[in-house]
Amino acid sequence: MSFLELFSRSSNREKKPQPQKSEAPAHWIKCESCNALMYYKEVENQLYVCPKCGHHIRIGVKHRIQFLLDENSFEESDSGLKPVDPIKFVDKKSYRKRIEEAYEKNNRYSAVVSGSGKIDGVSVEIAIFDFSFMGGSLGSVEGEKIYRTINRAIERRRGVIIVSASGGARMQESTFSLMQMAKTSAALAKLSEAGLPYISILTDPTMGGVSASFATLGDIIIAEPNALVGFAGQRVIKQTIGSDLPEGFQRAEFLLDHGAIDMIVKRKDMRETVGSLLKLLMQKAEEKEVVSA
Repeated sequence: MSFLELFSRSSNREKKPQPQKSEAPAHWIKCESCNALMYYKEVENQLYVCPKCGHHIRIGVKHRIQFLLDENSFEESDSGLKPVDPIKFVDKKSYRKRIEEAYEKNNRYSAVVSGSGKIDGVSVEIAIFDFSFMGGSLGSVEGEKIYRTINRAIERRRGVIIVSASGGARMQESTFSLMQMAKTSAALAKLSEAGLPYISILTDPTMGGVSASFATLGDIIIAEPNALVGFAGQRVIKQTIGSDLPEGFQRAEFLLDHGAIDMIVKRKDMRETVGSLLKLLMQKAEEKEVVSA
């Protein structure tokens, strides 16, 4: 067989399709910061923090509960709440369709999971955002869950923790979503009047109406390293003010330097830090209650 015949035959062979990103083995994780490819067990053992560069990979509610709360202490509340479609919103898809798709992906109807638990033995009421559910957007159900979390804390004389991971208010609910900013903030004011503490934990990202309301109203505001926190996106701000933004703008370290948050805590230290703060704040709350009585 001549070289030309061999070349012609090989070039006519059907090309093998290239593997797609979605077909990558599930046991390998690629860091979005340094692009390192790591075996999932290696990352899991580090609480989903890249062992190469320290980047805190976004995690869901399941892992957040596992890493933050005492083992088997979490009891979920209000899991049956479901969103409605108050303005019959439709863009490329109907709002109802998006909700159903989010449910199929997450097996829940809300970006917030709320309930009771313990941290280092201290009872607490907690609400946790999951960014994988419609970008962790704040809708009526999310606002109601936070509102009920705060009310339970007042009734049971406990502190509140809210872990935020959100793109902001849910546009498919329009003003109904924006109302949750005022609703949750008013509930937190009652919590403060009751002398009970609120610790806000900001994770990547915490943006829009969430950052403009309850996320930045904590007695103590903690952020994970390099978390993106702000109201509008950098591109919008840059176009509005017509000038370049400072390096690291809207990152946790920038906010700490400018006094917008109280501390940055690595994920491996979060349970111990929050537990210590809760003990101290609840002790102060009990002392005030005794004095006022």
